Amino acid sequence: MTVIRPHTDADFEGVGEVSVRSWQAGYAGIVPAEYLAGLDPVRNAERRRNYPMRPDQHLLVAEADGKIVGFANFGPYLRDDGGFDEGMGHLYAIYVHPDRWGRGIGRELFLAAKAGLTADGFPDLRLWVLTANVRARRFYERLGLAPDGVEQSWTPRDSPVELPEMRYATPL
Repeated sequence: MTVIRPHTDADFEGVGEVSVRSWQAGYAGIVPAEYLAGLDPVRNAERRRNYPMRPDQHLLVAEADGKIVGFANFGPYLRDDGGFDEGMGHLYAIYVHPDRWGRGIGRELFLAAKAGLTADGFPDLRLWVLTANVRARRFYERLGLAPDGVEQSWTPRDSPVELPEMRYATPL
C-alpha cells in the first residue's frame, strides 16, 4: 500500500534517490547522457535539505514498504526571474522511482498536489514539461492538462544544449 504524506527531514535521502533515478530513466535519450550520469542522489538530497521552502510551498512523498517511492513539489508559480506569481499554482516536480512506474503512484501524487493547490486557493495549476518527453506529456494529458501555448527552452548545467519545454495548465 502506498501512503501520500507531507515530507519530513528524514525523507530527503529517499527523495534524492527517486529524483536522480527517475531523471536517469525518464530523460534518457532526451537530456545529454553525461549530464544524467553526473547526477548524484546524495548531492540531490543535500541540495534539497539546504534549500529553504516557503510556507506556501509543499513537498509530498509517496511511501511504500517503508521506502520513499515518489514525490511531488508544488506551490505558487515560480517565474523565470526567480520571483513568484501568487495568482497561479505550480507543480514544480513530480517523480516516481522507475521501479514503481505504471502502478498509479504518479496519479495519486498528482491528485494530492492538485488538492493542495486548490486548498491554497489557486485558480489553476501549471507545470513545465520537456517537449520531447512524450511519456510525461501523455501522463499529464490523461489527467486533464493541456499545453497553454507558452514555450521556452531549458539548458542543462554545463551544457550547450537547449531543450524545448512546453507549459501545461488546467483549471482547479
